[in-house]
Amino acid sequence: MSVIRIGTRGSKLALAQTKRVVDLLAANGVEAEVEIISTRGDRVTDKALHEAGGYGLFVRELDNAILDGRIDAAVHSMKDIPAERPKGISLAAVLRRDPPFDFLAVEKPLEEVFSIGTSSLRRRAQLLRYYYKYPEMHVANLRGNIDTRLSKLDAGEYDAIVLAEAALVRLGIHAHGFRLPADAFVPAPNQGAIAVVSRDNEEIREAFAPLNDVQTAFDTAAERAVMEEIGGGCFTPQGVYCQGGHILAEVLSLDGKRARRVEGQVFSIEEARAVGRALREEAADLIEEARRTVEGE
Repeated sequence: MSVIRIGTRGSKLALAQTKRVVDLLAANGVEAEVEIISTRGDRVTDKALHEAGGYGLFVRELDNAILDGRIDAAVHSMKDIPAERPKGISLAAVLRRDPPFDFLAVEKPLEEVFSIGTSSLRRRAQLLRYYYKYPEMHVANLRGNIDTRLSKLDAGEYDAIVLAEAALVRLGIHAHGFRLPADAFVPAPNQGAIAVVSRDNEEIREAFAPLNDVQTAFDTAAERAVMEEIGGGCFTPQGVYCQGGHILAEVLSLDGKRARRVEGQVFSIEEARAVGRALREEAADLIEEARRTVEGE
């Protein structure tokens, strides 16, 4: 085809991710042009994500632009893509994964940390689990792009903040702090992966096919299968991480005091779904409790 039209959000991170895709296409002789599209997730910054409508806020307008024919494809942080996808849109490629871990950005000794910023229910629950012995610890809501979050940390609004390490890598930011280990802070499903979604068109899919990393595609598909079987929407704190087919998944209570966890090796997506079903059954009480609490029942 002639020129592929790629849509993206306008944040520095989204543009950096899209540039990586454009550069990879160019290396394969495919020309692309970029169109910036504002999403509701970019405009609503005064609420936690689960209160504003979940990660789908960052995706819907780009989906609509693909279906309307304004663009051919869109680039996303894969963890932002909801489980339910519109008919007519396909997953065209998953790039080789960046570090999937969380990163605690902090300038002071941990014993002086009393407020930590995050917009994620998962991160909040995991932090509360870690700091359960410290009632003075406060996990505060934090929204905004990476620069905004780091500037709030620098301004002293928070003692520390939690970010995706992959975002720092993609933006070339060297923040002071450290990686949070995946066994204690199980990452969000698909964290660290960049995905390209496109119109369900063979010619467009073929243009992106060389960008697809097979191992990352399998690991992220397995994580997504576990997530889909667990359910719970954006109201349930959950982490799912697969590396080379080894899955670690957990569901937490909102206060971080209780958790259910499964771990194992999978060789197919159906085996991953079985892991998700087992965890859903094991954590049914936590999932229902979270739903009732968040929905105000």
